Amino acid sequence: MSIYDFSAKLISGKEVSLEDFKGKVVLVVNTASKCGFTPQYSDLQKLYEQFASQGLVILGFPCNQFGEQEPGENDEVNTFCQLNYGVTFPIFEKVDVKGSDAHPLFKYLVSKAPFTGYDTSNVMGKILFAMLSEKYPENLYGDSIKWNFTKFLINKDGNVIKRFESTVEPLDMIDEIKKAL
Repeated sequence: MSIYDFSAKLISGKEVSLEDFKGKVVLVVNTASKCGFTPQYSDLQKLYEQFASQGLVILGFPCNQFGEQEPGENDEVNTFCQLNYGVTFPIFEKVDVKGSDAHPLFKYLVSKAPFTGYDTSNVMGKILFAMLSEKYPENLYGDSIKWNFTKFLINKDGNVIKRFESTVEPLDMIDEIKKAL
């Protein structure tokens, strides 16, 4: 099994088989428009522009499960991404990424790349861990996605290489992306 066994709807409503990305390095990200990590859209777009010609594709999956930080309808999300961050990589319809209603792709991703904790030597790691501990302690258990902008790097064969938590900046993943390309 690989990500090629899944499909999802683009924000336009068109169903896409992830097999369409066979032979590419894929970065799957759960996103939100009203999150402290939302500015990561800018660096995700930079990565896409820098490495798309070498075979990188970024797939954004908006989700409203974390602090209700993606409340808009799909067309609002799309407009927000384009106007504020110039996003040109594929954005999909809003999905759940954890729990019983999680999109099957995300159930697969977390099964292949479990949660290993936050880097609390990093200021953002400390802040996110403290916020989750106080407001959403249930999010800290198990391998589920903990917050917006969790990223999964997938190799050209459709297999998960690595999971990057919300606090990892997209540009800090360049070395891993280059290795995969």
